[in-house]
Amino acid sequence: MAEHKHAQTIRRYFDACNAADYDALVSCFTPDAVHYFPDGLPEIPWRTADTIARKWQWCVANLGSQWTIEKILVSHDSDEAVIEWTHWKSKLGTALRGDEWYIFDKDTGLISEIRAYYASPAKQDVTINELVAFDYEGRGYHLNPLEA
Repeated sequence: MAEHKHAQTIRRYFDACNAADYDALVSCFTPDAVHYFPDGLPEIPWRTADTIARKWQWCVANLGSQWTIEKILVSHDSDEAVIEWTHWKSKLGTALRGDEWYIFDKDTGLISEIRAYYASPAKQDVTINELVAFDYEGRGYHLNPLEA
C-alpha cells in the first residue's frame, strides 16, 4: 500500500529541514502557515512559510540540527496527522524528543499549521531530553542522529 500523501509531505518537510533547503521547506507550507511551540523559545510562534524555513536553516547552521521521524499517524477522516520526532543538536551534544500535530490545507495538501509538544522540558543540563523510563531502544527509536 502506498504511503498517505500527508505522510509523504511530512517526510519531504523533514528532508528539507535536514538539508536546510529553503525552497524545499517553503514548498511544504501554505504561505500563511503557523508553527506553534511550547513556552521558552524566542520569537514564537513562527508565522509564514518564509519564517519557518529561515528559522530551521538557522537551527541547522547554529545548532547542528538534524531531525529523525520516529512515528507518523495520519487521520482517516480529516486533513490532520501527528508524528513523533527527535531533534538532534550535534553542536550542543543534546537532543530533544517530541510530537507534532499537523493540519493540512484541504485544497493544496500543504501544511498550514504545526503544533509542537516536547516530551520534557528543554533542560540545558541533560544530554538528551526524553520521557523518563520510556524504552526508546526497545521500541526501535533512533539512539543517534543519522549519518550525513
